[in-house]
Amino acid sequence: IKRTIKLTQRKLRTPVSTVRTSASLSSHPGAGPVWNLGRLNHVAVAVPDLEKARAFYKNVLGAEVGEPVPLPEHGVSVVFVNLGNTKMELLHPLGSDSPIAGFLKKNKAGGMHHVCIEVDNINVAVMDLKEKKIRILSEEAKIGAHGKPVIFLHPSDCGGVLVELEQA
Repeated sequence: IKRTIKLTQRKLRTPVSTVRTSASLSSHPGAGPVWNLGRLNHVAVAVPDLEKARAFYKNVLGAEVGEPVPLPEHGVSVVFVNLGNTKMELLHPLGSDSPIAGFLKKNKAGGMHHVCIEVDNINVAVMDLKEKKIRILSEEAKIGAHGKPVIFLHPSDCGGVLVELEQA
């Protein structure tokens, strides 16, 4: 058993020289605009029944659950579930042309829709990502559910995941 643990520990070690920090990235000349990823803000889940999902997280799991908030400019109603270290965002279509309505047509039971990560400078992030040929799903940032600018990155450019970036 001791030999297995030592072998496992050896495999898990990462040489210090391969660890990259934002400071080391931004100190290189010609590295481009400087912006940094922050913390995971939330994981968004599309739900076919907002009240049923809200009741599950509140009454069954005992989470702190907010009230539904309509966001007509995004075509959704949202409910935030506070998890302490991050949040879940329950999404429900607001109107038939909502992007969430389309998602739920393909995924009748609902499911994970996107992850939201904070950035320290969304405008610089947008310019840098465009230069790197990452597709952004809108021409400019829109105000999101937290009252801050947000953008969405095309899932095909992000390993199959819809990524939302939000100004910290």
